Amino acid sequence: MIDFELGPELQLLQQTIREFARSEILPHCARWNEEERFPHEIIPKLGALGLLGMTVPERYGGSEMSLQAVALVVEELAAVDGSVAITVASHNGLCCGHIVLAGTEEQKQRYLPDLASGRVLGAWALTEPGSGSDAAALRTRAHRLPDGSWSLSGTKTFITQGSVAGTYVIMALTTPERRQHGITAFIVEKGTPGFRPGRVIKKMGLHASDTTELELEDVRLPDSQRLGEVDRGFVDTLKILDRGRITIAAMALGLGRGAYEAALSYARQRHAFGRPLAQHQAIQNMLADSATELEAARLLIRRAAWMHDAGQRVTLQAAMAKLYAARAAMRVCDRAVQIHGGYGYTREFPVERALRDAKLCEIGEGTNEVQRIVISRQLLSGGEVLVSGVP
Repeated sequence: MIDFELGPELQLLQQTIREFARSEILPHCARWNEEERFPHEIIPKLGALGLLGMTVPERYGGSEMSLQAVALVVEELAAVDGSVAITVASHNGLCCGHIVLAGTEEQKQRYLPDLASGRVLGAWALTEPGSGSDAAALRTRAHRLPDGSWSLSGTKTFITQGSVAGTYVIMALTTPERRQHGITAFIVEKGTPGFRPGRVIKKMGLHASDTTELELEDVRLPDSQRLGEVDRGFVDTLKILDRGRITIAAMALGLGRGAYEAALSYARQRHAFGRPLAQHQAIQNMLADSATELEAARLLIRRAAWMHDAGQRVTLQAAMAKLYAARAAMRVCDRAVQIHGGYGYTREFPVERALRDAKLCEIGEGTNEVQRIVISRQLLSGGEVLVSGVP
């Protein structure tokens, strides 16, 4: 039986992160987003709380939280600001997560302590200008040289922390004829000759999140920088994405919850036709729908996280949670803007930013369309169950 109630430790964590977000992020996040500036000043504070080492074992300096705890942290951050939430989520789930999963002991000792403390930020690079959901179209190449080292060349795009990271996990083709099954991961450090951030990408939302292209031109790496087995990078990626989709679902939940709470407060205070908006049935219906969808998303996320922590495969449950939470967040944020009326369309109120930020959750780490493909394949293959022990 899955216990959906938060225990004392998770309740304390939730309260701690909620207070931190409201005191350290809320007073500044509107300005960070308006200036489209990465908030370097918040990174040491996130590190001090252990929020940049949530997926890192304690022996490497991490806080090694359960996925239920990680999802809770991301939700609380996103309820205040999506940009900070995605920075924490991608750093932990993608870069740190890949090194924890596939790294050698030497690689873990070399990179994880700095990543966990926040002394160095991490980035993860799979997407390219011509390949997003279609990993088989990846074109960045890694050629093995006679001395056993590697030469990487190619371009990556939509890379979170692209210009501010110090440690990058980069996917490249090592056996092109095998397509996605010929991809290998490599660790590349900032400042490596031939490797540099490309143009900064201007986005619809998440303006305080750093997103750039990456350029690799004959980047020479010793074999010790290879992460995992040759041609196994995509297999490891699928495992990482199962976990990452749960955290993106939690980010969507947080964005939706923040917008819902703002709309609820506004509806109680704003008057129209001689009474508060909250007394109008049309508004009540929107609030009821939003609250219900957020609660459904929360239950899907907690189930998937609980199953992951119990050691069960969650490909189906993670895809369901992300698909539903992302769609729900968009609907909830849209209703929140509508409840605010003309003010909701302005940058004076946070619901406008939440709606723009939430769109990313329908695209990043697998689009809604990809999630439906994943779900249908799992259902048709009979390889998973909807609820543990129940077909």
